[in-house]
Amino acid sequence: MDETAFPPADLKAFLALCVGSWMSLRSRFDLSGGSEDDWHTSDRGEVTVSLSEQAADWLLSVRSADGAASELRFAHDGGLVVVADGGERCGGWQLREDASLELQLTDADSGASVLERIWFIKPNLRLRSTTAIAKDGTPLQARFCSEIRRVSSPQA
Repeated sequence: MDETAFPPADLKAFLALCVGSWMSLRSRFDLSGGSEDDWHTSDRGEVTVSLSEQAADWLLSVRSADGAASELRFAHDGGLVVVADGGERCGGWQLREDASLELQLTDADSGASVLERIWFIKPNLRLRSTTAIAKDGTPLQARFCSEIRRVSSPQA
């Protein structure tokens, strides 16, 4: 990793800090009325994140070890487009005063909204929380993820 300032002061620095290979522990809570036994799941995973600049936008590409991929296009004006699972969702992003990045998306069909917050505790430790809320305000799902960057051991 290079000498990127910490905590990141702007979107470019924040997204640059996201680049790398990450080991993650994810927990998901389905609040929309599933059975008593399967309302919560946890799993481990690995993701690789890369960053490129295209025209006036930043493109963050995320690929998991199982091959799932998504792209997040950050416009300089605060717009956000997420392409995943063959679909596209639009929303916005905001870098908060506490150096966390907040993403907000709305599903055009259902009107449900998703709010994700990403922040770094240290340059190699990233946390993410996500909540999904129905159009009527009913909570649908909550997720929490802690991610640790894979780093190479120093060369002797």
